[in-house]
Amino acid sequence: MPSAEVKGNILVVDDESQIARVLKTTLSAQGYGVRTAGDGEEALLEMKNWPPDLIITDLRMPRMDGIELSRKVRSQSRIPIIVLSVKGEETIKVAALDAGADDYITKPFSTNELLARVRAALRRAVPEEPQEGHIKIGDFQIDLSGHNVTVRGQEVRLTPKEFDLLAYLARHPGKVITHRVLLAAIWGANSVEQPEYLRVVVGHLRKKLEPDETFPHYIITEPWIGYRFEPGD
Repeated sequence: MPSAEVKGNILVVDDESQIARVLKTTLSAQGYGVRTAGDGEEALLEMKNWPPDLIITDLRMPRMDGIELSRKVRSQSRIPIIVLSVKGEETIKVAALDAGADDYITKPFSTNELLARVRAALRRAVPEEPQEGHIKIGDFQIDLSGHNVTVRGQEVRLTPKEFDLLAYLARHPGKVITHRVLLAAIWGANSVEQPEYLRVVVGHLRKKLEPDETFPHYIITEPWIGYRFEPGD
């Protein structure tokens, strides 16, 4: 009898063995190949012989924590990284996202939330067909060279900064992007301590893009952290 197809390989990195076992059992039951590591150094060694499709890592670990692991992995790979944090760890969570992590889950979390985040991360990791000068995703068509944007078939006029911010978000759909990263990408490194720039432009974008700006579903606020772009179906 042929073995079931593995949906993807996931490396779970956590120094608490009980949590690592629970995650391995949960993910394995859903058809994923799973291995575990006790800290960042062990994870990097494991990856040399068993390249994963996704990493789930705790933040606070001995020897090498989740922030340093995210930084080292991102320096050589685009493997999606989900970090696990506890409530109230916004500072360390932001540091991990700035270091290259893609998403986070706050403990305690439900199995359904974990699996949904895993599916989304793996889905985003599948490269789309390249289309020179264009981004076509969900409800959006963005002409990068012509600075034209169409949303649900309707052209939307944007200022240069609004366009730059939308294009950057559209290149990273579903990923949590911190205020600092967005400010540096759109306004330059000297603007990372000027969050009001970002708030103003996001507000303008929502007025132009969202069917109801009071309940945005394209540009989602991650409180105290940054924003996540959800392009629609």
